[in-house]
Amino acid sequence: MSSARLQTWRRDPDDDAPRLECGVFGVYDTDNASTLTALGLHALQHRGQEACGIASYDGQRFHTEKHMGQVGDAFGGDVSARLPGRSAIGHTRYSTSGGSFLRNIQPLFADLETGGIALAHNGNLTNFKYLRDQLVGEGRIFQSTSDSEVILQLIARSRKGKIVDKFIDALSQIEGGYALVALTNKKLIGVRDPLGIRPLVLGDLDGRAVLASETCALDIIGARFVRDIEHGEMVVIEGDSIESLRPFPAEHARPCVFEYVYFARPDSIVNGKSVYEVRKRMGMRLAQESGVPADVVVPVPDSGVPAALGFSQEAGVPFEMGIIRNHYVGRTFIQPTQGARELGVRLKLSPNRQVLAGKRVMLIDDSIVRGTNSVRVVRMVREAGAREVHLRSASPPIKFPDFYGIDMPDRDKLLAANKTLDEMKQMLEVDSLGFLSVEGLYWALGAGPRDPAEPQFTDHYFTGDYPTRLLDRELAEGRNEMVERQLSLLVSG
Repeated sequence: MSSARLQTWRRDPDDDAPRLECGVFGVYDTDNASTLTALGLHALQHRGQEACGIASYDGQRFHTEKHMGQVGDAFGGDVSARLPGRSAIGHTRYSTSGGSFLRNIQPLFADLETGGIALAHNGNLTNFKYLRDQLVGEGRIFQSTSDSEVILQLIARSRKGKIVDKFIDALSQIEGGYALVALTNKKLIGVRDPLGIRPLVLGDLDGRAVLASETCALDIIGARFVRDIEHGEMVVIEGDSIESLRPFPAEHARPCVFEYVYFARPDSIVNGKSVYEVRKRMGMRLAQESGVPADVVVPVPDSGVPAALGFSQEAGVPFEMGIIRNHYVGRTFIQPTQGARELGVRLKLSPNRQVLAGKRVMLIDDSIVRGTNSVRVVRMVREAGAREVHLRSASPPIKFPDFYGIDMPDRDKLLAANKTLDEMKQMLEVDSLGFLSVEGLYWALGAGPRDPAEPQFTDHYFTGDYPTRLLDRELAEGRNEMVERQLSLLVSG
């Protein structure tokens, strides 16, 4: 049984924040499994606001429900009556691969010879197009354009006998960053990629296993945090047992550092580190590296708040909420004209004039991507009467695109990749501009100096040091070069 409700969703073209693909959640053999899953997804809403879905198993059949839109709107009422069963998995989505279509909403489901399987995926496969072309060439039919379906197709194609062995066979062929939860007739399975790029944690709810992208999803249902799923680990939950498998060759862990910069909720613990405390330390180090005289420290809400607190404490400058965020503005509100869009930032952010007027304002943001939103915020603060506006980014300059599940622009649209610090300062219309150093970020993480030979984190957006090969990108660049050579020969001929 499945149902789906279509809602219009479009990303605000002026929204400058990077987006992560999704959050995943799963619970095994407990009462009200789908209701608990809906609550877990609600806690993970920040990881994807485009669409959401839940799949449950009642001992005889699977049930799925998928919606465009946010969890609170989609999964109201008696969820457990609509999605019966003692085990369930869920997914909240922001698309980076496959686009915003109803057919791409997860969990994806397939009937195999070994039984049904539902799959939810956080991340991105860097050899997705290569594998998809291969599978299509074999005559396999795809129902979506999501890279997650490639994993299901590989599982279905495997000649291994048991579902866990089929899963491992499929995993041996994919590359990239991912955290997966899967539900079969008998098992709940969780997997984290060999480098641990994308996060996944194990929890305990009254003796029953829970899997989630972040610990905040455990907190909302009253589950106890047990541990992180380790990089390259598969956990297979069946009955009262949790089996840990290591299907990949051992590698050095490199979790995504942007979880700490932006994606994870401040109250989550990621890889043993408090996200809130790490962000405060980023602000402290930022004050040490690029502090200037100021009267107030003002965060760009909400993600800039912990770093601004750290900056304020280190610099001895008062912290003030000089910008107030309106939490009741829908993401689908997009004005049709450019003139109206210029006013769009005021729907989400409003200046607190009594805090800003006549002051030297130190603005703290979590990161600067294209700079479009930053310009509007700076102008708003100046119009509120600020005497000076200084802008600091609590992350290093973003100079390289991502291929592991972050929706980040191509390099030609990244501000720091195309302009000098002085050029950025002029474009952003600020009195001074500063970024946290890579060394400062590692300090904030308590990781010690970055080891160029064996970096402790995935940090390519700052350094260009990608942790895996990028097969789809390499093949695309090779095809482009071949086309250019052919065109050149035709012109010269």
